[in-house]
Amino acid sequence: MERIPILRMGSNLIVTIQVDMHDRLAMTLQDDLTNRIVKDRAKGVLIDISGLDVVDSFIGRMISNTAAMASVLDARTVVVGMQPAVAITLVELGLTLTGVRTALNVEKGMALLADGEWS
Repeated sequence: MERIPILRMGSNLIVTIQVDMHDRLAMTLQDDLTNRIVKDRAKGVLIDISGLDVVDSFIGRMISNTAAMASVLDARTVVVGMQPAVAITLVELGLTLTGVRTALNVEKGMALLADGEWS
């Protein structure tokens, strides 16, 4: 079964999506990530989507739902590397990614997770 690797860096988990997401892979990632948050007692999740050229409504909802699940498990979520076309699509689909902070790149995303202030 195809899986997206989840790396640990300190108290954070890092997911880099470098393949086209299909529904089954997205659901597997969601399950794997929530299990790792609990197992590693992660405080933050950084999802790098710079490899995604296209996001449909299902993938957009999956990212938002994953962030909501992470929040319930006491972890914050930052999405980084969003391509302009992906941002436009998410807005056109009316997806707000509630509970998700965004940053331009991994470095800025990690700085957000390290920041004690979270609004």
